[in-house]
Amino acid sequence: MVTAQQPDITVTEEDRLRADFYNFLGLILAGPPDQMLLDQIAGLAGDNTDLGQAITALSRVARVTKPAASEREFNALFIGLGRGELLPYASYYLTGFLNEKPLAQLRNDMAVRAITRAPNVYEPEDNIASLMEMMAGLIVGRFGTPASLEDQKAFFNKHIGPWAGHFYSDLEAAEHSVLYASVGAAGRVFMEIERDGFRMTAD
Repeated sequence: MVTAQQPDITVTEEDRLRADFYNFLGLILAGPPDQMLLDQIAGLAGDNTDLGQAITALSRVARVTKPAASEREFNALFIGLGRGELLPYASYYLTGFLNEKPLAQLRNDMAVRAITRAPNVYEPEDNIASLMEMMAGLIVGRFGTPASLEDQKAFFNKHIGPWAGHFYSDLEAAEHSVLYASVGAAGRVFMEIERDGFRMTAD
């Protein structure tokens, strides 16, 4: 989605783990997983937290999912004949229409942060996969120095928080969701963790 020079930086282990999970969500929402990614997901083990239990459930489903099935599921959810079951865009969730004000606001904020769309990507930038990848990049400094917690909070509250939890809940309950129902559950819980974490920081 985005390109930038990787600076020499130090990021805390907690922040790197947060970025890793954002990257994972971005990857699996950008396209159907291949066998290698399914095998990696199948090898995950969660703890007794809500997120850990969601990861364990996702791991179980991945073990019995074949790439062809995940591709059919992805297409039914996000592509379909004309359109998929879900439209994973901020503009749609916030206004009911595609390519609306939330996309323009995001493009402005991307320009300020020197985030650019990769030349081979044609999806509007406010799709959920791209936003997950952008958030990961801000945390680890993919677009320059790592974003401060205040800047992360501002980006999350403006572009992700108002709608991503609703999207993940819809994904969890979607008619065609099998593997992606577990992705939705993990994403929903992670968004709650991030929201609550940012609420605990000073404004």
